[in-house]
Amino acid sequence: MKIYVGNLARETTEEELKQEFTRFGQVASVGIIKDRATGIPKGFAFVEMPVVSEGQAAIDGLKNTTLHDRTLDVNEARPKTENRDRKPWGHKGGGRGFGGGKGGYGGGRH
Repeated sequence: MKIYVGNLARETTEEELKQEFTRFGQVASVGIIKDRATGIPKGFAFVEMPVVSEGQAAIDGLKNTTLHDRTLDVNEARPKTENRDRKPWGHKGGGRGFGGGKGGYGGGRH
């Protein structure tokens, strides 16, 4: 069972989360999600527990508890959905100034 844990303090470690969830059963993995550019935690994590009943017990037991003075938001993780608003560079419209243009410096013969 994959569990979403939200409202985490930046100082929360994966080891701390693992200790909290291990009280309810076996923990397969813990991953705190971080910003790709800065490496700063985004304030949420995913915990994987192989036994569904243990995962549900952890959700019930940890929801609205406090860690580092923050009230945890603990739920079963929802399936990842495609974010349709984000497009890769140059994917939609105009080209963002990459390649192919004939204008500007060095773009043609003078």
